[in-house]
Amino acid sequence: MTRSSVHVQIAPTSLPSTPSWLGEVAVLAHVFSQLGLQKAIEERVRFARARMGDDEVIDFVVMLLGYAVSGERTLQAFYHRLLPFAEPFMALFGRANLPHPATLSRDLSALEQAP
Repeated sequence: MTRSSVHVQIAPTSLPSTPSWLGEVAVLAHVFSQLGLQKAIEERVRFARARMGDDEVIDFVVMLLGYAVSGERTLQAFYHRLLPFAEPFMALFGRANLPHPATLSRDLSALEQAP
């Protein structure tokens, strides 16, 4: 019998744990897709802002849905918790990149409050 060797490497850097709410967001993304809600948002919802850079409305909707599900106290706390998992989070909705936090904040502040 040949003995195989095992190499274990330990690094002093810590890795973030997957947020507990990411599974709920995955279910929500699936439901949005199956019901056609995401496509409807992408096709019918528009921001009045003339310029949004590379971001689209769905990027902001996805962020706000994730924030609502997460239970994080602030949008900033949510963003920081999400950052290590940004790519898989956005991929759940077929998107590539998170909106920059400054862009998200600016566009949210530009929304008008309903009377």
